[in-house]
Amino acid sequence: MDKLGHISPADVFGYFEALTRIPHGSGNMEKISRFCMDFAEKHGLEAERDAANNVIIRKPGAAGYETAKPVILQGHLDMVCQKEENADIEFETDGLEIYADDEYIRAHGTTLGADNGIAAAMMLAILADDTLSHPPIEAVFTTDEEIGMVGALALDMSRLKGKRMINMDSENPAVVTVSCAGGSDFAAHIPVKRSYKNGRCVRLRIKGLAGGHSGVEIDKGRVNANLLMGRILNHLRQSHDFGIIRLDGGDKGNAIPTSCTAELFTGDAGTLTEELRRYTEIVGTEIRAREAGFSVEITISDEGDFAVIDTATGEKLLYYLLLAPNGVQEMSAEIHNLVETSLNLGILKTEEDTVTMAFALRSNKKTALAFLEEKLAAFFGTADCQIVTGGHYPPWEYRKGSEMERLYMEKYKEKTGEAPRVEAIHAGLECGVFAAGIPGLDCISIGPEMHGIHTVHEKLSIRGTKILYEIVLEMLKAMR
Repeated sequence: MDKLGHISPADVFGYFEALTRIPHGSGNMEKISRFCMDFAEKHGLEAERDAANNVIIRKPGAAGYETAKPVILQGHLDMVCQKEENADIEFETDGLEIYADDEYIRAHGTTLGADNGIAAAMMLAILADDTLSHPPIEAVFTTDEEIGMVGALALDMSRLKGKRMINMDSENPAVVTVSCAGGSDFAAHIPVKRSYKNGRCVRLRIKGLAGGHSGVEIDKGRVNANLLMGRILNHLRQSHDFGIIRLDGGDKGNAIPTSCTAELFTGDAGTLTEELRRYTEIVGTEIRAREAGFSVEITISDEGDFAVIDTATGEKLLYYLLLAPNGVQEMSAEIHNLVETSLNLGILKTEEDTVTMAFALRSNKKTALAFLEEKLAAFFGTADCQIVTGGHYPPWEYRKGSEMERLYMEKYKEKTGEAPRVEAIHAGLECGVFAAGIPGLDCISIGPEMHGIHTVHEKLSIRGTKILYEIVLEMLKAMR
């Protein structure tokens, strides 16, 4: 704990650092789940783990709270794994390298995983501290939230007795979230045929875009690298002949892609490269005010034989990249400034006989989400492709008169002298899954100050974490 040892409360940040040492990207949950079970055994707490690696740890109420109604504390164990190009890390096997200054905790060259590791750390600190006043606690550590709330959807909600819940997967202690969007995943697997041709390969790599969370930042004007590639290649084909060898951009459906690579076959690499440099400079000038880090790399291979996608399919791929619906589709007419429906082309992936375009869809209305799936299916219908949908999770509807909302607002004002904002968000939260599985659940989502989640610029506010943790303790103390 030397790296963060100067920060208090030491238990919260100590547990957070311990969690960052454990590889825990989505789909890699065994070790961190076992860590939670070992923690429970060490502290003499009842715990269970299910087939999805979700963990529930139960702690009896403190003296005077034995008969109080239980409260659920909840956060997810997985993180989005993104890294800088030169970062020397294998997320499957390596922990993170984190550090702190006077204000923030960061990671060297990678995402930090404060989304949602800091929630797990706060829960562990509460479970370990026998000096606290609190009702019976059901601490729920879910898995694979970032790839479709897989753990929460698999959780047997009948195992929980609580009817009130604090989810800690938000990013600002000055905000209490009371509603969220539902969502789904949509993928079009487009078949391709190839033939070998002799010539050169020009490799164009777009990089350095801001990216971000496809719910939180979808309305911030961030440029999607996959769609930008479509624009550039569509312009190029107006004056140059080329074939597509591969297109690859993004690896998380719910992250706005920051980079995209195209490998193009050509018989005239010199003039094609010249036009690419000219046009990408024009694009860079256009978007520089919102994408200051935008840059491109262009390389030319030696002459050789390349497996090139057939012309007709290549034309369709460019058509889809140029015209695919993306970003904000509808704003809410009921909640001010809330994105109601959106989608994000987060993954573009080429394999030998298939190109996949995968979208993350979101909406606060089930019917709008269903229509968006229908719209995409119709859009891709001309490609005779395989369409796969899944990862559905329900929206979390606002509960008027929420006692949990009232309690947080009261304790936040006592702590800071100000009233928190009450908001609904467009991003998905596991609260929707829990609310659908536990009738009558009174739930809020809160969290410490964080910035840049799902990017290598992610940072966690030390002061914001302290504030949030102390407010949670005061809430628990008031829940008799």
